[in-house]
Amino acid sequence: MEADMEADMEAMVAVEVPLIGDARLKNWAKVVANVDESKANGWAFDGEFIAAGGIQDVPVGSVVMVYGERGSRVNPQIEASVFVANGDGTLSLIQSASGRAWARTLRDRTAELLADRADSWPSGLAWDESLIHYSDGAILEELRRRGLT
Repeated sequence: MEADMEADMEAMVAVEVPLIGDARLKNWAKVVANVDESKANGWAFDGEFIAAGGIQDVPVGSVVMVYGERGSRVNPQIEASVFVANGDGTLSLIQSASGRAWARTLRDRTAELLADRADSWPSGLAWDESLIHYSDGAILEELRRRGLT
């Protein structure tokens, strides 16, 4: 339940999720929440699917993976990219991969991004009365520092 409350409190940002490959072939995007480092295929990436090729609301700092195929149905050419959602509504490309080894290629860097993100966010402490003593300006400054405004 605490994790749900924490997720609800995350700042959201509208980002344009690119469509990779041909829209007629397989394509998807997801906000990656966890990486199973024992797997070397697409099942290694756990998270919520979002629509590719349009604007989606995602948490600031979230790791977004986009997958697509080009070519023919018989011989598809796989492409995948990992992005980080910025507070200004842009996506920063972190790494791309193509071919059948795409998942293994992206797995370790994606896991590192998630670990770095977990280290930078507050520990999820409950609201404390002492927060009342901070000025609005101090709170806004901290939100800006964290990229949440």
